[in-house]
Amino acid sequence: MPLTAPPSVGTARRPPRIARPEPVERAESAWVAQAVGGGDFWGAVRAAGGAPVVEADPAGDPAYRVVTFVWRGTEETRAVLCMPNKIVDPRDMGRNLMEHVPGTDVWHWSVRMRDDWRATYGFCVDEGGGPEGAAYWAWLRGRPQRGDAFNARTLPRRWGGEPVAYVELPRAPRGGDWERREGVARGVVREHLVRSGILGNERRVHVYEPPGGGTDLPVLVLMDGEMWQPGLDVAALLDNLIADGRIPPLLALLPESIDSDARWEELACNEGFVGFLERELMVWAGERWPVTRDPARTVVAGQSLGGLTAAYAAVCAPGRFGLVLAQSGSFWWPDGPDAESSEWLTGRIEAAERLPVRFWLSVGEQEWVALPAARRLRDVLVKKGYEDASYREYNGGHDYLCWRTELADGLVELLK
Repeated sequence: MPLTAPPSVGTARRPPRIARPEPVERAESAWVAQAVGGGDFWGAVRAAGGAPVVEADPAGDPAYRVVTFVWRGTEETRAVLCMPNKIVDPRDMGRNLMEHVPGTDVWHWSVRMRDDWRATYGFCVDEGGGPEGAAYWAWLRGRPQRGDAFNARTLPRRWGGEPVAYVELPRAPRGGDWERREGVARGVVREHLVRSGILGNERRVHVYEPPGGGTDLPVLVLMDGEMWQPGLDVAALLDNLIADGRIPPLLALLPESIDSDARWEELACNEGFVGFLERELMVWAGERWPVTRDPARTVVAGQSLGGLTAAYAAVCAPGRFGLVLAQSGSFWWPDGPDAESSEWLTGRIEAAERLPVRFWLSVGEQEWVALPAARRLRDVLVKKGYEDASYREYNGGHDYLCWRTELADGLVELLK
């Protein structure tokens, strides 16, 4: 598909600054009052199974729960900001400040959420030294996010660091497909260094080879390989899905993002990066493994900017990438001085003829920036006759906790 050159000059390396349309719904916790009154609050937390504590909805609605996060402060603690993924509005951070029980080390914060919600979270703690006035909120939010000592459920943190805690309410999808299982044949994962003449750089690429090998293997190209393999162990997911017969044996190519700056440069509708994927990485793989040349059996996948790139790669090279798995895609891009250039890729898809590409899109209901743009792309795909496109929303945010189960579902649907 011929594309006009994507915008580059004056585009900000950040999402649009849009206020959350509806504030998070705060709640009162009956459990907190009872636990404080009992005299051993932290013992009560442990007896409840750890944090956060989940209670029935006081209004009696079985589809909702009250979720209470807790923090054990010190004499230096002045304020604590609770930061569940996408449940904080940078323009109204006061709503996420935890309450302090006077005379104790107890800080708590409760929200009312639908019972299929899930999120990673952390805490930003003020222990003194912050600025006064308007600069305070940015300073507090910029404090290193701390984990939850009362929650053993964690995921690796992007770019390393302390693992991040998470909460899953009763009806939220679980990550069981990601758990290593006894008796399941394991594929092989190797790390390679791949140079790009087009981009003038090199990067690590993690390559998953299925157990037992195979011929004419389907291919998965998954962005941000440093998180998906060393971090989350996507090989365990692929092993399980293959063993269960839910997807065929495949080869997975997981190119790393070199660093944050390079990621913004390469994954924002960059023609050079698509050239790397199509004419270098795929050729490199084809010389080493028995992979398919069929675009209808080749998945290009990513999240956030990676989701934008997955869709862009397919519309640029539909003869190589016929299946798009885009999660929380940054389809709002670019956010620049020219408002008419926003949602650039959606506009290009709308202006072009229908391509032999199948889309699988998902996005979180809590992603107030990404959600409207994703819905507009969905509507454009319907208008253009992409009858086989899939679109779904989940009760979560911009979050690997959600993306890992969405990735599994997307692969199963696209490769069945």
